[in-house]
Amino acid sequence: MPRTTLEICIDSVAGCDAAIAGGADRIELCGALSVGGLTPSAGLVAEVVGRARAAGVRVHAMVRPRAGDFAYDASELDAAIADARALIAAGVDGLVFGAVRDGAIDGPATTQWMAAVRGLRGDIDLTLHRAVDLLVDPVAAVEPAVSLGFDRILTSGGATRAVDGAGVIRAMHERAAGRIVVMPGSGVRPDNVAALLAQTGAREVHASASVAVVQDDPRVIALGFAGPGLARTDRTTVRALRDAIDA
Repeated sequence: MPRTTLEICIDSVAGCDAAIAGGADRIELCGALSVGGLTPSAGLVAEVVGRARAAGVRVHAMVRPRAGDFAYDASELDAAIADARALIAAGVDGLVFGAVRDGAIDGPATTQWMAAVRGLRGDIDLTLHRAVDLLVDPVAAVEPAVSLGFDRILTSGGATRAVDGAGVIRAMHERAAGRIVVMPGSGVRPDNVAALLAQTGAREVHASASVAVVQDDPRVIALGFAGPGLARTDRTTVRALRDAIDA
């Protein structure tokens, strides 16, 4: 059996080091994972790409111009295209993007973004992210994702945790029929990853492998500098995921 790909999402240089040390095959690089991930800063990209390249680990970067929903206006889409261009120039191996409007993939916006990205570098790997989990039927995302030219879909099957959406993810995997990778993510931990892979048929999996960060100074939260969900990537958890997958 080929090795199952373990992707770890991170939002810091320390997270990059933890993911590499724990045995990740690929990094999803984001800013602000506490809000689901935003486009990372140029400095963070430079540091992570350098470290990951030296370790032979691929880097896919999030392109998300703001928190909230995925119905982007013209200026936000322009920013997402500019971000994609900058990230490709910085040397990332892939990009992660999604646009959803009125309960369906936003075809015009995604087509415009894909055309701009594909024209820059032909080998860029493109992931349609968990925006698809806002759809009433995530399985319906498979055909447009294939037609638009994505290489994979990251999804929890519309559930809060991928283990609870395993049946939908399995249906997406079967609908994909090898034309696109369906990668489960959200709430993936060492104690459920093996069952999730078996239930879905997936050969790639996405996890945060994180532990909560406790703020010692209550003013950090009181003044709005941190919100709920602040966490850091944990090397031990990454290694436990890797071991559970390989076992």
